[in-house]
Amino acid sequence: MENVNLTPKDIVNKNFKPKMRGYDPTEVDEFLDAVIQDYEVFTSEIQKLQADNEKLRSRVDELTKQVSVGGNSQTARPQTNMTNMDVLKRLSNLERHVFSAQLNDNGDQGNRF
Repeated sequence: MENVNLTPKDIVNKNFKPKMRGYDPTEVDEFLDAVIQDYEVFTSEIQKLQADNEKLRSRVDELTKQVSVGGNSQTARPQTNMTNMDVLKRLSNLERHVFSAQLNDNGDQGNRF
């Protein structure tokens, strides 16, 4: 992050020398008050984001360590012992069940009329 030149306190404590035909001091003070409020909001938001960023970086480090320690283990995806043939058999049974139910439903509808 780049260095910030002014803090809210610097703005509050800034004094301008009055000059003939200068700016209205009340108007300048009101504007500076608004700038100070925004500055304080920005400062607190930056601090919050920096804290969040630090937490996320620690979490990433922690997860990276877990992954490197785990190596090639299959913790994220459970290993199943199903083969392609098992999948095809299950699919075939499911299709048979669905299509026979549809045929029975269509046959029942024909008997209603």
